[in-house]
Amino acid sequence: MFKVRKSLLEQDEALVVGLFHENKNQQPIYQMLNDNFDENLDTYVKSNDISNHYKAVSKILTYGKVPAKRVYFLGLGKKKELTKLKLKKAFGSLFQQLQKDGLTQAAIAYDSFYLEQIQDGETAEVLAEAMVMATYHFSHYKTSNYRSEKVIDDLTLITEQEESGLLHSLAVGEAFGKGANTARYLVHLPANLLTSSVMAEFSLTLADEHGFEAEILEKEDMQRLGMGALLAVNQGSKEPPKMIVLKYQGLSEWKDVVGLVGKGITYDTGGYSIKSKTGMPGMKGDMGGAAAVLGAMDTIGRLKPSKNVVAVIPSTDNMISGSAFKPDDVITSLSGKTIEVLNTDAEGRLALADGITYAKHHRAVKLIDVATLTGGMVTALGEWMTGAMTNNQEFYNQVTRAADKAGEPMWLLPYNEDYQEQVRSSSVADLNNSPTRKAHPIMGGAFVAEFAEETPWVHIDIAGTSVAESGHELGPKGPTGVMARTLANFIVSD
Repeated sequence: MFKVRKSLLEQDEALVVGLFHENKNQQPIYQMLNDNFDENLDTYVKSNDISNHYKAVSKILTYGKVPAKRVYFLGLGKKKELTKLKLKKAFGSLFQQLQKDGLTQAAIAYDSFYLEQIQDGETAEVLAEAMVMATYHFSHYKTSNYRSEKVIDDLTLITEQEESGLLHSLAVGEAFGKGANTARYLVHLPANLLTSSVMAEFSLTLADEHGFEAEILEKEDMQRLGMGALLAVNQGSKEPPKMIVLKYQGLSEWKDVVGLVGKGITYDTGGYSIKSKTGMPGMKGDMGGAAAVLGAMDTIGRLKPSKNVVAVIPSTDNMISGSAFKPDDVITSLSGKTIEVLNTDAEGRLALADGITYAKHHRAVKLIDVATLTGGMVTALGEWMTGAMTNNQEFYNQVTRAADKAGEPMWLLPYNEDYQEQVRSSSVADLNNSPTRKAHPIMGGAFVAEFAEETPWVHIDIAGTSVAESGHELGPKGPTGVMARTLANFIVSD
């Protein structure tokens, strides 16, 4: 997919040049092109037919004046204002335009994108990540008027820089992009095609591809172990539940293990606390936390960091039948703690309870759970910011640095004894799963924290950020794959 070369003089479908607001005429590549076009590039820039404004994509046909058939100019704006995230989004806009134009191959005049504040390897990394993410599309199920979109699968960097280092950076960016797209793909699948069993099969395929150790607990295993919280959620379903475990060992000993726990509810009706007819469509995406974890594991498997990771996904759907669990039921979790069920639509935290306990059984000493947990998080932060909670500020700081690097911002919500008292307020059990509508996102996280106990823990609620309501620079409308890159960044970064 990626190549590096020095010569401009080859027959490319497209040559891409970066244009900054400052010194646009001082770049050697620009000067060469301007000479070949009889000084007309200057005229095009002055008339704004070629734009150096941020994210602007301009195109000219070459008519044989240079070997490439077309030259694309990517506007980068002012140098001092360009960050890695802004550069990534600019590259995303470029690749979406190239895809729209039906191109499958392009050459990048890499040195024209040089910035002092961004290392060369980082530029190559965000370039590859943007290319993979921005051109993502889901093959739909329509039987007519189907047209397979062309995707750029041949990208060349033209530069005087050392080849092996750039190829490594490109591979890193590609791994992060593909992990996010893995998460997107899973969330796109309808619930009749992505059952817990299918998710388990997908996980086994991922394990086989990357050499992970895999364990799939069946319903009988869960009954034997006492996973009463996950089993309660599954009671109303004909589909069997699965507890999916993937283990990546990057150290010689199984120690310092990070546990990634993803909510894998493949469809959520709300159970007897049933959702409205407008609240139910889209609930195929209630396994977005599981998708993020599997996407992160895809990236981890490609990059092979020196870390130990256990991924745990408690998976079922939440359905209604004569055997479904009900408000007022009391259940016993894997941890031994009893739970009064006040809301069957607060099922994700029940699944996470057993998932987190099982991750600790696999010797996880740090825990990150990811879930489309609460509608209240959508109300609080919208689709622009992911909400988080923690019992360990230092650990959270490490995770949020990984989120910032990924361009997936998080906002820390409060967590203290006042909230702990609420989830411990049941008169008939140790905990209750939905004490009040007040501070609903915090109540969900506070409940999950009861199972993390003293283990450093970060809770990530992606209810608002897991799906984009419109297309954007790094992808189309729909599933975003959010937090797959954050989790992988946390594991891969030193």
